[in-house]
Amino acid sequence: MGTALVYHEDMMATRLLWDDLEYVALVQRTQALSKEELQVLSGQYDAIYFHPSTFHCARLAVGAALQLVDAVLTGAAHNGLALVRPPGHHSQRAAANGFCVFNNVAIAAEHAKRKHGLHRILIVDWDVHHGQGIQYIFEDDPSVLYFSWHRHEHGRFWPFLRESNVDAVGQGPGRGFTVNLPWNQVGMGNADYLAAFLHTLLPLAFEFDPELVLISAGFDSAIGDPEGQMQATPECFAHLTRLLQVLANGRVCAVLEGGYHLESLAQSVCMMVQALLGDPVPPLSGPMVPCQSALESIHSVRMAQAPYWMSLQQQDVASVLSPSTNSLEGKPVVLLPGGPTCEAAATTLSSFLDRQNLCPMPHVRTAVALTAPDTALPLPPDELCQEGSAPREETEAWARPHKSLAQDEALDALGKLLYLLDGILDGQVSSGIIATLAPAVEATLDVAVRRGLCHRAQRLFCVALGQLNQPPDLADDGRILWLNIRGKEVAASSMFHISMPLPRTTGGFLSCILGLVLPLAYGFQPDLVLVALGPAHGLQNPHAALLAAVLRGPSGGRVLALIGEESTPQLARTLARVLHGEAPPNLGPFLMASPEDIQALLYLRAQLEPQWKMLQVAGEALGSGGSEPAAQS
Repeated sequence: MGTALVYHEDMMATRLLWDDLEYVALVQRTQALSKEELQVLSGQYDAIYFHPSTFHCARLAVGAALQLVDAVLTGAAHNGLALVRPPGHHSQRAAANGFCVFNNVAIAAEHAKRKHGLHRILIVDWDVHHGQGIQYIFEDDPSVLYFSWHRHEHGRFWPFLRESNVDAVGQGPGRGFTVNLPWNQVGMGNADYLAAFLHTLLPLAFEFDPELVLISAGFDSAIGDPEGQMQATPECFAHLTRLLQVLANGRVCAVLEGGYHLESLAQSVCMMVQALLGDPVPPLSGPMVPCQSALESIHSVRMAQAPYWMSLQQQDVASVLSPSTNSLEGKPVVLLPGGPTCEAAATTLSSFLDRQNLCPMPHVRTAVALTAPDTALPLPPDELCQEGSAPREETEAWARPHKSLAQDEALDALGKLLYLLDGILDGQVSSGIIATLAPAVEATLDVAVRRGLCHRAQRLFCVALGQLNQPPDLADDGRILWLNIRGKEVAASSMFHISMPLPRTTGGFLSCILGLVLPLAYGFQPDLVLVALGPAHGLQNPHAALLAAVLRGPSGGRVLALIGEESTPQLARTLARVLHGEAPPNLGPFLMASPEDIQALLYLRAQLEPQWKMLQVAGEALGSGGSEPAAQS
């Protein structure tokens, strides 16, 4: 069971799940029309060009999407991608539109509900054009949460619809289940796309708790595309895919939509497939600073959706007072093939390929080093139960300053950690798990930090949970970002040393992950992430698994988890699975964050936003200040 790639099967036996059979019959008749008749019929629709093969190809596209959904929902595949043409997200029940004949993703969602009995389906449309067809079909249906970002420019970009804006939130029982994020200027890049996921889509998606994720995977939103004129590089789509894979037990079905720059399209699709396969994905390139216009759009969406979602109701949702792109003077410069912007895109794509060729995939995806032989775990073929260890003299030298590492068992675990850490930093292993005695976790973490900085790691992100103290002589030189999640303290002694309590509810934990941990991690762009679960860390296994899973992205898959031996068997097994690429377990029912947890998050955000721009959820004039949080009880 793995990733399904559905690209060409004859699906003529598949019955279209469509209300308007007259429209289906009309399209079917195009097979026998003359060229002149096809031109006349095409002229009755917006941006449609019928051909005698259109009906056959459009049914193939729908059938491929349905076959993919069946494969994933029956367990034949974990996830998959349908490479189809024509696309579908503009098509409506009785009208072709925007190169789209039948709405592949909408039909797939309806199929999942009718055949498989699903009740909650998330559709994520990252094509650069608004998928108004999907919106119209499900706008009154609370069983489908539809999210679309799209080039809008205050209504000046096709399809020129009023209902493409943020205040189109659905109708009747479907209010709050349509989420439109309009891009009001071109040039949106990796940081803008990532911020939209972290601060709008994912909070709603976790609260919605989908049973299936469908992606309208249009890559005209990628760099170099003449339609989109955006700047997101191919690896960005791997990161977006990876973030969606933590939902719905990993059941993700992507269906190809637009894309008109062939090299950008090809590389972006490859990156998406790499994420679907569970392989480590390249770190994001470029500065992690969302632009002012993107932040205004993100904030406007949060304001429009706040009445319908608990995850947004406690946040600051002051209105956008003066959008930076409000001017109606002129239109953006058209991106011409061979022009300077296209040349810059070609250079970026070439550089990306060069970096990929220089960074081969590690031989071992995950290595697990346990101290006791009776805790050995059944591991997949590309995982390794590590037996290697650093030389004894070297291990003892690192252990000498720490009394808690004097015991043989703790010393053995330290030797394995040093060996595994070298393997990760040398590119032989992607990620790993180390178990040691609970009293030795803090000292072992201290050694891991120092060893990492001595061996290739330029930036190290440490997430320490439980009774773990920050090393007193830890430098504040920008090479280490230390986040303590423990106790009652809410503090940012510097932009690199941060403390906060462990949130008490599912909603609070998700707000912490999406609103603090991931923005910091992506802003820091670490070479290595250390996740240490010390004594009394308080995390349940699903929460620990989610934390490890999402931190694979910012570091290019290089995550080392350090856990206490007393929780080894079940926790180690869960962490091994998510570091290997499987989806984390469900967190359980969504419970709203406590006021204290939200106050702590807002306080830290206000303190850190000037340095860490990925924390921003609004434009500069709309920053959500934060007062000193009350003491945690």
